[in-house]
Amino acid sequence: MKPLNIKFCGFGGQGIILSAVILGTAVVIKRNLYAVQTQSYGSEARGGECQSELIISNRPINSPTAEKKDILVAMSQIALEKYLPTLRAKGKLIVDSKLIKKIPSTKAIVYKVPATETAIELGDRIAANMVVLGFIQHTSELITRSDLIEVVTDFVPEKYLNLNLKAIDAGIEFAKGIRFVMEE
Repeated sequence: MKPLNIKFCGFGGQGIILSAVILGTAVVIKRNLYAVQTQSYGSEARGGECQSELIISNRPINSPTAEKKDILVAMSQIALEKYLPTLRAKGKLIVDSKLIKKIPSTKAIVYKVPATETAIELGDRIAANMVVLGFIQHTSELITRSDLIEVVTDFVPEKYLNLNLKAIDAGIEFAKGIRFVMEE
């Protein structure tokens, strides 16, 4: 397996960093893969720019960042416009269809996931990141649904757990029939 480079981006309060941490933790403890995760966010605690990068490999990882990403998850228009140039040609672009209104020209394969809309319907927009994680779990097959559920259960406060589990399953539903084939 060549290293898989994923960038999650949006704004503070969307669970951008938590998404990368959960996925990275799951591949390490459930699949015995290597992972490295980095993050940055603006000075504002909520609402400011936020991004997290995750590199996954079956071999030790020598650098915490990669020039080109294989998957870009964009949860805000500003983040999409800033980080789209880092997505390699034919990469996978996952956008929140409620928050992204205009997708710049790209050679990437675009997946519009109604993450925020679905999370609101389930009871709280804070679960939008879990909709995306369910989508990634199903399309990438990096981890199983039960792997994801176990790790989310360890990371998410009890009072939000049921909402997050429903959001994961909604993301899996959106992903039915889609499988990522990563280009070499």
